[in-house]
Amino acid sequence: MAVDHDRLFKEVLTTYFEEFIQLFFPEVHVAVDFSNVQFLAEEVFSDVTQGEKYRVDILAKTSLKEEETIIIIHTEPQSYPQPDFNERMFLYYGRLYEKYRCNILPIALFTYDQNREEPDHFSIAFPFHTVLHFQFLIIQLKQQNWRHFIRSDNPLAAALLSKMGYNEKEKVQVKKEFLRMMSHMNIDPARSDLLTGFFETYLTLTSSEEKKLQEEVKRMDGREGEKVREFIVSYEKKGMEKGMEQGIEQGMKQGKEKTKTEIAEAMLKKDLDIETISEVTGLSTDEVLQLKQ
Repeated sequence: MAVDHDRLFKEVLTTYFEEFIQLFFPEVHVAVDFSNVQFLAEEVFSDVTQGEKYRVDILAKTSLKEEETIIIIHTEPQSYPQPDFNERMFLYYGRLYEKYRCNILPIALFTYDQNREEPDHFSIAFPFHTVLHFQFLIIQLKQQNWRHFIRSDNPLAAALLSKMGYNEKEKVQVKKEFLRMMSHMNIDPARSDLLTGFFETYLTLTSSEEKKLQEEVKRMDGREGEKVREFIVSYEKKGMEKGMEQGIEQGMKQGKEKTKTEIAEAMLKKDLDIETISEVTGLSTDEVLQLKQ
């Protein structure tokens, strides 16, 4: 199934909106009131000249020094250059200002894999007079050095390592640092799954790279090594449970529903604990124990 990149980024950025601003724009973070952030409905604009539709990904209504403020975050995931992007940002801004008539702070987030320069302004000028100079904040993930973020306690930083500027030889180290960062953060399971799912969408290791990662994690000393291994076990366990549940659902749809006993036996072969098997299958712990013997 194809990944909806726009939706995935939107979910992560709305969940960790303040963390995004804090991570990349600390001067904005100091000035903005995050106690009452309201996400507005998605805006879709039509380009009447080309017949295309564009959407502004995130509109966050908040306050800046007691003045109503809207922060635009537009993500640009395209893998090919768009020379008119700065003009589109200006058009977004103008139409939003016409509608809301308040302070608007525009931010462009470039998420593509190529590392290239992008303009941060749109100007209209004559030799004798500047009519307009529109400038927006910009962040290009591929230009960020992932090593500069690995000591951060910002959970979004951990997930975004997967889109930063690393090379193929560094992939194992990047994932190892992601796991280390996540193991130190006290995040509820749903948000942890969101961040981990995001990371693994954009950084996938080969089987040989996974083996190398496992070997490096085994060599990690002390409490930090223990925490990373515990996080991996916990995540893999949830993944197995989710996969089992999806398999049951798919089997039911195909008219091939397995018995609870067959499911429990398959889970026992995966060395899942008795309580988990009982919870997933509905069998009692005694029934699962009998199957194990």
